[in-house]
Amino acid sequence: MIETDSTQTMIRFTCLMAMIFLGAQQLVLAQRPIHYDESKVPDLILPDVLVGYDGSLIKTPGDWEYQRRPELVAKFADQVYGQVPKDFDQIAFEVKAQPNHPHSKYSNLKEVAIYISRKGKTQIMQVKLYLPKDANKPVPVFVLISHRNVETVTGDIENRFFPVEQIVSRGYAAAIFDVEFVSPDDPDRYTVGILDELYPEQKTMPNGMKGLSAWAWGAVRVMDYLEKDPEVDASRAAVIGHSRGGKAALWTGANDTRWAITISNESGCGGAALSKRMIGETVNRINTGFPYWFSDNFKAYNDKEDELPLDQHQLIASIAPRAVYVGSSKDDTWADPKGEFLSLKIGSQVYSEIYGLDLDFPEDYKLEVQTIHQKNVGYHLREGKHDLTAYDWGKVLDFADMQYGLK
Repeated sequence: MIETDSTQTMIRFTCLMAMIFLGAQQLVLAQRPIHYDESKVPDLILPDVLVGYDGSLIKTPGDWEYQRRPELVAKFADQVYGQVPKDFDQIAFEVKAQPNHPHSKYSNLKEVAIYISRKGKTQIMQVKLYLPKDANKPVPVFVLISHRNVETVTGDIENRFFPVEQIVSRGYAAAIFDVEFVSPDDPDRYTVGILDELYPEQKTMPNGMKGLSAWAWGAVRVMDYLEKDPEVDASRAAVIGHSRGGKAALWTGANDTRWAITISNESGCGGAALSKRMIGETVNRINTGFPYWFSDNFKAYNDKEDELPLDQHQLIASIAPRAVYVGSSKDDTWADPKGEFLSLKIGSQVYSEIYGLDLDFPEDYKLEVQTIHQKNVGYHLREGKHDLTAYDWGKVLDFADMQYGLK
């Protein structure tokens, strides 16, 4: 047989595809199998929240706020999420009232453009802010980090992912921004935004900013605006996210102490759930499926969670003394609802041992519908699957009422 150029090309192509296929098979086979069996969960050996990296015991609020909390946030930035840069040259806001919108019956809408400049480049973020129509003084606010299309979410008055009427009817402002404006939730486009325009040096750093840190950066810029809005009480601001947005919300609350409440809804691996339980979604699986969310350093712990120098209970703790809330659902086993609960329970020792709050958690965890609302620490588990629902919003609104003395 005489091989023509086209035949040789076809042979090379076939060999290449075979190599890619085999490589993908080997990658899947190399991962630890996913399981949901509690009997396979290893005995938990978790790093202590209240022992500093120098071995010192944290005893006072000062020890926590000026020593332990900063070093934990720095360790998470280095090993898990990547940096959240603080430097930029200028920030400006352009506000437009929008009288005609689907929620005009019960709310006033401001569309806010945030312009952030650094080294001659400018990035623009768009934020929607809904205010109760009958408000006669500055109101507390919820800010949703949305990985769903904001125009779709806000254009449907029946949408429960961001239920404007439910929120403003309780006397709160409701703000939402799309992560698309800072870092698209896409493996091929995630740098299109602040990574390409404002912080290109971060792209080559092993602990550089990736998607989740970019989204947290965006939420921090929203807070920059809220502090300027006379109709909003920015001292009573809550940041909330669902799933991947919940991961970003926790990271936002850890980095920015201006948030009064940080709320994670079904955030799972890399969010509220303990990584060292290795049940449901694992570090390997999330880094393989979403390599653009976390820093490159985090990939060193694929199937090596036991080597992690930290875990998510310490991220939750790093939000103290401000309020933190974790929501879970019974059928969302991929997100490990038990791991989310344990993370909150163990991390909350900062509130009880350092700040003297009287907290009470069940000794044994049960996968059943429950609500635990306490001073600065909240939790609920609901029926149903992975989503952000009216039920979830009702619970966090009740919790906020409690924290602010509104109920």
